[in-house]
Amino acid sequence: MDRPVHRVSMGDPWSRRVHPDIASERYTQSFDVERLTNILDGGAQNTALRRKVESIIHSDPVFNLKDNYFMSQNERYEASIQKKFHIQKIAERLGWLEDSPELHYASRTLSGDLGLGLQHIFVKALRSLGSEEQIAKWAPLCNTFQIIATYAQTELGHGTYLQGLETEATYDADTQEFVLHSPSITAIKWWPGDLGRSATHALVQAQLMCSGARRGMHAFIVPVRSLQDHTPLPGITVGDIGPKMGFEQTDNGFLRLDHVRVPRENMLSRFAQVLPDGTYMKLGTPQSNYLSMVVTRVELLLGEITPLLQKACVIAIRYSVIRRQSQLRPSDPEAKVLDYQTQQQKLFPQLAMAYAFHFLANNLLEFFHRSYSAILNRDFSLLPELHALSSGVKAMVADFCTQGTELCRRACGGHGYSKLSGLPSLVTRVTASCTYEGENTVLYLQTARFLIKSYLQAQASPGSTLQRSFPQSVAYLTAPDLARCPAQKAVDFLHPELYTRAWAHVAVRLIKDSVHHLQTLQQSGADQYEAWNQTTVIHLQAAKAHCYYVTVKSFTEALEKLANEPAIQQALKRLCDLYALHGILSNAGDFLHDGFLSGAQVDMVRTAYLDLLRLIRKDAIPLTDAFDFTDQCLNSALGCYDGNAYERLFHWAQKSPTNTQGNPAYEKYIRPLLQSWRPKL
Repeated sequence: MDRPVHRVSMGDPWSRRVHPDIASERYTQSFDVERLTNILDGGAQNTALRRKVESIIHSDPVFNLKDNYFMSQNERYEASIQKKFHIQKIAERLGWLEDSPELHYASRTLSGDLGLGLQHIFVKALRSLGSEEQIAKWAPLCNTFQIIATYAQTELGHGTYLQGLETEATYDADTQEFVLHSPSITAIKWWPGDLGRSATHALVQAQLMCSGARRGMHAFIVPVRSLQDHTPLPGITVGDIGPKMGFEQTDNGFLRLDHVRVPRENMLSRFAQVLPDGTYMKLGTPQSNYLSMVVTRVELLLGEITPLLQKACVIAIRYSVIRRQSQLRPSDPEAKVLDYQTQQQKLFPQLAMAYAFHFLANNLLEFFHRSYSAILNRDFSLLPELHALSSGVKAMVADFCTQGTELCRRACGGHGYSKLSGLPSLVTRVTASCTYEGENTVLYLQTARFLIKSYLQAQASPGSTLQRSFPQSVAYLTAPDLARCPAQKAVDFLHPELYTRAWAHVAVRLIKDSVHHLQTLQQSGADQYEAWNQTTVIHLQAAKAHCYYVTVKSFTEALEKLANEPAIQQALKRLCDLYALHGILSNAGDFLHDGFLSGAQVDMVRTAYLDLLRLIRKDAIPLTDAFDFTDQCLNSALGCYDGNAYERLFHWAQKSPTNTQGNPAYEKYIRPLLQSWRPKL
């Protein structure tokens, strides 16, 4: 069968043939894989553009990722900076603009293995929090790399709790400057990417002190290194934080400020200003300073977190049709591992999640674009919902992608433990997403606060007027409830309306339950803070159910838009069904608690779920092919398109420096040890 040239990019001699076990999976495809790729890309023109960028990247040996697994941290850092340098040269030559689709596709092609990634975060924060004058001054300096900027928020002693940040920015009216200072060791900025060795400037989040009052967190542009010789500026202590679990190519750093002065104009001032005499003018809500974090969270879902699970699914499912183990019947040859129901149960829910999160992230991105321009114009009416939705969705996607990527790694057995499989790197990379841009538990609880307020509002003002003005993501709180599930047989659970309403019911019940526990504690004498702390586990459960409901609803709505693509719609509907039912089975107690489901109905859910595994099995390889990751992008010995996993794994292992360089331990220790026994032998 034909091999898509755009996918097979390793140039290995065995890529000229496709392993028969994976070729057979592609002979009888139930849908058009290319058409599904176009849908995922948002149109055939986007697929064509992405592949054009991939071709440019793959044709340049500078961008080869194969040696990554054999590099030291310093080598990874230098290589990532080199790639960034070359990307910029290509962008200048070809006219790729800042934030263009081409640069996005280039980053995707290189699996984000580019240095100076925080420059993008800095510019996003600048455009969100800065005045038009500040954007006009600083954005061109970043885009042309006249400066290298990072975003410095997290401190040694504080992370997600932004109000607890200790770094101070005190306004001096006499000189019209802000004095930035780290008053304690826990106030040292810790973790910002590119800060350790690269950045010349940092956007520092600090507590503003002016006119004798504390004004909360604000953002300040602070030069940290000389533009002449890159040495730290006066009052600056800066460096790299040392070895990490992953992200070896990124120089995460620390920053200690000792009464560092910056001009008044360096405080980003779209939503707040300090006048020359020290008068503080608030132009937005206290939450408006969090906008830059919301922007980053939304972008990370599609650009960073979800693709890691997608890649893990591609690698694990492809390898699972190559790997043969044991026999299904005594007289049969060894079976493909993916033919075992237990392997399907490990991998197919992860594949379903990968698709579910793609459509969810797209939905959130659309909502973000609708809200963002209004917020910049100081209309904050949609900000609470945007903040709550982006917080909960980021937490859920990061949690499930981390769990799912690790499940994919384990599903590949011993070879999944090899870095050459590509899976350990995916696991360590996605694990970081559970913490950066907001620790997941804290984010879920921020969503929970919004849910409680929305529930109380719905109870206080029932009626059609409220329904029209109610935030869309929680509109189900005002809808009529379904007290008992009407399903009478397993096939009934394959109706999207039924399982969507089932998830809505559980979410409403858990939100109601969390409100009840909170109010009961307050009525018994606990103050609101103690009552909140004593009920956070219950709030967490409610927030998770809400996010799962939102994902199921988003997936079903995406299916409705595919009415003109019946074959693709059918393949994706099975994944949607599986995602919804997997969640029900994993949380069966929540559905049984109030009798919404009976024990017999949970058995029906299981029957439907297991039947779906069998149906999805025949589409598994085409569904992973549709993600359209090139071999070089996957950088996996196990997951290449041609299926020649064993040849590639053996070849790559032989290239390891441990095999190509001498063994100094032999001369120093092994040889003397062996020779010490020679007389006795």
